[in-house]
Amino acid sequence: MSSPEKAIETQLKNIQARTGKTLDELSALVQQSGLTKHSEIRAMLQQELGLGYGDANTLAHFTRQSVDERAAKESGTTPGDVLAEIYTGAKAGLRPIHDRLMAAIVGFGPFEIAPKKGYVSLRRKRQFAMIGPATKTRVEVGINVKALEPHVRLLEEPAGSMCNYIVRLSEVGEVDAELIAWIRKAYDAAG
Repeated sequence: MSSPEKAIETQLKNIQARTGKTLDELSALVQQSGLTKHSEIRAMLQQELGLGYGDANTLAHFTRQSVDERAAKESGTTPGDVLAEIYTGAKAGLRPIHDRLMAAIVGFGPFEIAPKKGYVSLRRKRQFAMIGPATKTRVEVGINVKALEPHVRLLEEPAGSMCNYIVRLSEVGEVDAELIAWIRKAYDAAG
């Protein structure tokens, strides 16, 4: 287990001790709230349990991930199944772009791949990138890092968005050294 994973494990144990609730009970509290947005879950945990921002943030990530994992187990799906579902039908032709991106990113080092309904989230201590088809002809790569040099390919997102920048790709050849360097900066900053 890496030291970031150990730190999170320790933090979760401390949260359980502080609240007197198990992780299952804390996850149930989040599920029963009916909240789905990360910021709303974090705020509820701060208010209901008196947690600080950092503990509430970590617990919100943990409970949302647990819900996603339970749903995948109950439905019998694997991350590969989710990817196959994302790149199906008219979007199937975009899968080579995704695969080329992932082949380059895997070389950076360890990270978590969290498949979501229409994209995958790439995380270290925090999310550094998102990859998914935006339309049937275009993949969008969200890059979560601040202060990249302005570039015509980098579309800056409004404050509070899930990523700071978006890069739109319509063919495998657009996965180039420049794009990989931007994602690498985000990877390094997230760890």
